[in-house]
Amino acid sequence: MRSLVLLVAMIWAPFVWAADLEDRQMFEGAAAETTLRVISSTDTDIFAPILEGFLAQRPDLRIDYAVAGSADIVTLIADCPDCYDIAISSAMDLQLKLANDGLARRLSGLEQTAGTQWRQTLFGFTLEPATIVLNRAAFAGRPVPETRQQLIEAVRADPAHFRGRLGTYDVRLSGLGYLFATQDARTSETYWRLMEVFGSLDARLYCCSGDMIDDLAKGDLFVAYNVLGSYASTRPETRDKVAIITPSDFATTMMRTALVLDATGEEAAATDLVAYLTQGAWADAAQPEYPLPSIGVSDPARLNVVSLEPGLLVYLDRLKRQIFLEAWTSALVR
Repeated sequence: MRSLVLLVAMIWAPFVWAADLEDRQMFEGAAAETTLRVISSTDTDIFAPILEGFLAQRPDLRIDYAVAGSADIVTLIADCPDCYDIAISSAMDLQLKLANDGLARRLSGLEQTAGTQWRQTLFGFTLEPATIVLNRAAFAGRPVPETRQQLIEAVRADPAHFRGRLGTYDVRLSGLGYLFATQDARTSETYWRLMEVFGSLDARLYCCSGDMIDDLAKGDLFVAYNVLGSYASTRPETRDKVAIITPSDFATTMMRTALVLDATGEEAAATDLVAYLTQGAWADAAQPEYPLPSIGVSDPARLNVVSLEPGLLVYLDRLKRQIFLEAWTSALVR
């Protein structure tokens, strides 16, 4: 176990730093006796309805829910592999790396469609496309782009209007941002043209979808690229201020995944929570506008879904990551 943890730390050593939790809250069942520790990249307010639904079925549990960036989760687990029972993240590649390195426990009885689970250790439970989110007021009287090429054309048509008002993930910091960027680059050369345009107009770089949406709502940002639509739709106060576009040329769609850490001391309870997530009953129980779309209620046919497969590990190779980041920095950072 310790050698595997050290291997993860060594692979990521050039790209990680001291990681901090962004939030930590306790959810109590009515008759809580056992604590289940969850480390997750999903904001607490978004995930709370799922946890509350689960605890209604398991009132004997309490859930210690900690939030960290998707890349930071790797660091936190490497630093303390027995501090958490479950890891939940939108960065499928990093989760697959943890599972492939033996840090996830194999769970029996959780059968899923091929591509939505990895060797009974890693399980997808949502389908969420990367979207283009626009400030509505900034596009008043302007054509709304439906594709990446149309976004390029819209920005080039009035560069003064958009200068300093374009945003996307800083893929050097964000695990999810890096996943989306590498998948985009594999699918279409349009991605690199778009990044060059963003770079020429002093694009702003962000760690998180939530921060981009905040700046969109305030009018400090006009366009946010590769933002999770689920984060944009979850805030009632921003819905009238932003427009969420799923690109019609192709939608890079990730699965939010969960794994039970091999060092857990609460395997039965952790397995029950993962089973609850994969069964998707929480999607029906949550409020109608709940933003996380369960795999069971999504339409994979219209989405370019990133599968849980070894190809995800390609861009985690040290040399390939270095080459990609150099190209990305050259295109985007001025």
